[in-house]
Amino acid sequence: QVQLVESGGGLVQAGDSLRLSCAASGRTFTSYVMGWFRQAPGKEREFVVAITRRGENTYYADSVKGRFTISRDNAKNTVILQMNSLKPEDTAVYYCAAAPRVGIVVGENEYAYWGQGTQVTVSS
Repeated sequence: QVQLVESGGGLVQAGDSLRLSCAASGRTFTSYVMGWFRQAPGKEREFVVAITRRGENTYYADSVKGRFTISRDNAKNTVILQMNSLKPEDTAVYYCAAAPRVGIVVGENEYAYWGQGTQVTVSS
């Protein structure tokens, strides 16, 4: 069982940066691939980025590649999403998720645990 709590969302202007954090409970954090998803108003939830259990591999959606960076600190059970050069189309609720899998996981059905989400709003 893993409990995830996101923080760091807010209202920013286009071009600004935000840093989202996801704190995980439990002693088996390294058993999980970690991912970030987002859901904009009126749209389906979409994959943003994932990081493997030891942090050696990452995979980004094309829409955020080069602007977002994911990292994890397994000693602190934390995943960070650094978001730079934010655009209005990045506005969404951002969710942290954990998948008990090996390797990169993109499909949200593979993720067993989800945080409550944090709102990111980017004004133009």
